Amino acid sequence: MRSNALSPMRSSGTTAASATTLSILPDAAKLVFRGKTEAIEAAGAHFGVKPSLEACRFAAVGGRSVYWLGPDEWLFQAVNEDPIEVFGGMSVALQAQACSLVDVSHRSDGIAVAGPTAALVLNHGCPLDLSLKAFPVGMCTRTVLGKASLLLSRSEEHVFHVDVWRSFAPYVWQFLDEARSLS
Repeated sequence: MRSNALSPMRSSGTTAASATTLSILPDAAKLVFRGKTEAIEAAGAHFGVKPSLEACRFAAVGGRSVYWLGPDEWLFQAVNEDPIEVFGGMSVALQAQACSLVDVSHRSDGIAVAGPTAALVLNHGCPLDLSLKAFPVGMCTRTVLGKASLLLSRSEEHVFHVDVWRSFAPYVWQFLDEARSLS
């Protein structure tokens, strides 16, 4: 596997000032897929997760998830799996499809933001309405936090996952850690 840009950071518990925790998510194989409906159905069948065709939604089964990124673009993620093996299997399964598959496993790191004030902490730098009604469980979108672009998803009512490019990961971690003290 790769070294995590957040390795100097440590998962942190709640503080007296905040009921929000930050934790580093495990490494994952990450593949960006682009293709039409027939190709995405074949990709999902091989991967074991039926991709959402609804905008800004994700589907998960076990340690595998598929995130809708655009009308013909998805992110396939397999936690604690070898990117070479996942990519190889997907490539073989999609040989007959007109599509694109790119391994981006080393591009980003993941941070979990959890607790009853998680949305408030994120809103210190994210312009989205993160209320449960506007951003329900199962939703994902590309957005910004401060000056960093990222993929934000909500896996549980009080749990958000941030997928951020490695070069911005320490900045995002520090931003979230400081925002926790203000919440």
